[in-house]
Amino acid sequence: MSTATMTAAPHRATRPRSAGNRRVWVRWGLRAALAAGAVFMLVPFVLMVLAAVAAIARLKPGSVAVAGFTLGNFRQAWQDIDWPGLYLHTVVVVGVVFAAQVLTSLPAGYALARLRFRNRRLSFWVVMVCLAIPPQVTGIPVFYALSQVDLLDSYTALVLPSVGSAFGIFLFRQFVLSLPQSVFDAARLDRTGPIAMVWRIVLPNVRPALAAFAVFTVVGHWNDLFWPSMLLRSDRVATVPYGIARYAAPDSLSSYGTQMAAATLAALPLLIFFLFVQRQLVRGIAFTNGGE
Repeated sequence: MSTATMTAAPHRATRPRSAGNRRVWVRWGLRAALAAGAVFMLVPFVLMVLAAVAAIARLKPGSVAVAGFTLGNFRQAWQDIDWPGLYLHTVVVVGVVFAAQVLTSLPAGYALARLRFRNRRLSFWVVMVCLAIPPQVTGIPVFYALSQVDLLDSYTALVLPSVGSAFGIFLFRQFVLSLPQSVFDAARLDRTGPIAMVWRIVLPNVRPALAAFAVFTVVGHWNDLFWPSMLLRSDRVATVPYGIARYAAPDSLSSYGTQMAAATLAALPLLIFFLFVQRQLVRGIAFTNGGE
């Protein structure tokens, strides 16, 4: 064996090791970046909870003295606000909106993914354009239309503007594209019609996407203040954000601690809901990467 061969062998042996070390450093760098982002996003929530349980002894501009910790702010916030009513109204609105969006978005997503029809690509781009249009753009026309038929200050007013979802159509389309074509071919051999195809074949196979869509829908409409503040005139069907906004209004007599306690009570159901569906959420997002 020549001297050049003997000297080149160690270099070839060290290359895979250096590449592996590089991947380790990249992995740890990504983890550190994600941890820093998580801390950055959790800081406001932690400060909200601390302010909710803190007993303020002195509050002056630029200085706060904390005498200890107490649950009195939560008791006061629970007494000041009709929480059972707010929770009930919000659950009804979110549940009806989610059911309506699934009924409209799932068939549309399946059609865009697997059916062949005229202007199919144009229809998909129309959905993509709708994703870029914020609800504030259509707020005034929707308000005028609902006021003309006397539907303001009702459940119908809160549900109708959100019956369709461009995001839901896009999400289900991407997930249906990731399903094997053989599944649909076998269903057609069994003479399965388009409607049965959606609810008997597609729906059982898109549960991860359904869970992900449920998280986005529930969180978005649970925290929605735009439509309630525009379409409601009383507390008859007030949702949680609407009640919180009125409780924390500038002319309100509530203290800073009770306002933070109310905000914590508003976010608590969402945290519990997320703990139950977090795995399905990750699976749903990971699988919606299909292509044509």
